[in-house]
Parts: sequence; structure tokens; C-alpha cells
Amino acid sequence: MGELTAVLNAGAGQLGLEFTGEQLEQFEKFYRLLDEANNSFNLTAITGEREAAIKHFLDSLTCQAAVRLNDGIQVVDIGTGAGFPGLPLKICWPGIMLTLVESLEKRVRFLTDVVALLGLKETRVIHARAEDFCRDKKHRERYDLSVARAVAGLPVLAEYCLPAVKVGGLFVAMKGPNVENETTAAKSALAILGGVLEDVINFRLPLVEDERNLVMVRKVGPTPAKYPRRAGIPQKKPITLF
Repeated sequence: MGELTAVLNAGAGQLGLEFTGEQLEQFEKFYRLLDEANNSFNLTAITGEREAAIKHFLDSLTCQAAVRLNDGIQVVDIGTGAGFPGLPLKICWPGIMLTLVESLEKRVRFLTDVVALLGLKETRVIHARAEDFCRDKKHRERYDLSVARAVAGLPVLAEYCLPAVKVGGLFVAMKGPNVENETTAAKSALAILGGVLEDVINFRLPLVEDERNLVMVRKVGPTPAKYPRRAGIPQKKPITLF
């Protein structure tokens, strides 16, 4: 048993999970692809099997504490980077319909290769900025669940993600410690964008006890047509500054 597999199995129980042999093989292959690509261009600062197992794979899987990942649920991971949290979720819940959105072409090529080499079905990779993706009628208010990890502050992240969520759906932002200031700053943005803060789930990351928070935002009304604003504007002028 390699270090990656050992760490994944050690942390699984704390998440209420149990991995199959096939899933562990997929995680091993994903890690090898990530490590190899990272030698060519900067995909992640997290290296080493133990670090990747905990801070990429197990961390991504904590989303399951916030939502049931039933077969057929439409999930979009906006600003997915090297595929987190979307790809680990797909490995563990292969029945979800996953869309990965990433703006950098090198990462898009990497993600496309990973999806193919892992044999992941019902998984698509889209090369686009979040603002452009959410203004596309094919994607606007089409998803049951939007997830995002370490992309931007919550007021900005809400403008990136909520427009893609259908009314009644859920947006989950994966955050570190001291999330209270972000949720307070995001109140105006959430109200304007059609969302309401439903819950914040606080927990410790398995094996290392780092603090994490899952910010759950329910989509209760349609997002006004003017949002998201054109590319770059949400980051420069968050809704809270209006």
C-alpha cells in the first residue's frame, strides 16, 4: 500500500466514507498525473503524497457534509484549477453530472487529459472565465449545485457562482478559518444575486485538524440579468463596495 492510499484510508473514516479499490486506483492515477504535470507548469503548491491526499483529496470530499450527491445531480465546479473539489467528488460519486470551469488553457488541457485517463463519464471541461460562463444561456441557472474552493472572497465568489445555480439549488463555498467577516461582507451580494445564507458548517480537516468551513447559500430567487458583470469587474468592484 502506497502512502497516498494509506493516508486516504486513514482519513476516510473521519468523513464517514469508505473507498473502493477502483476509487483508490483512480486517486493514485490522478496524483501521478498531477505530480507529473506540476513538473512542467505550476498547477499546485501542494506536493507530496501525504499533503495531496489530505489537502486536495480529503479536503475536496468534505463537501459531502453539506449536500447529498445523488446520481444525476448537476454539479458545476467554477474556478476548478487542478480539478478541486470537482474531480475527487466525481471519483467518489460517479453518478453526478460534473462540469469543470477553468479560465487557464494549460489547466484545461490537464483536466481534459485527467478526465479521459481516469475514464470519468458525464464529465465535461469548459474553458471560460466564470463571468462569461454564467452569462451563457446554456449554463445560466441550470445547475443543482455549484462548488468553489479557494477562488476569491465570498462577495466576489457569489457573483461568480450563484448565477449558474437554478432556483432552489445550492452554492457551497469551501473556506478556511475566520469566515465570519466574509459572510458579513457578502450579505448585500447574496441578497442581490438571489441567495440566502443557509448554514456554515465548521469542522477540522482529517488527520491535521486544520479549520475548515463550508458556507452554504441557497438560491431562493433568480439572479438579475445584469449579473455577473463583465469579466474582471466583480473582482475590482465587489458588490459590497457599491
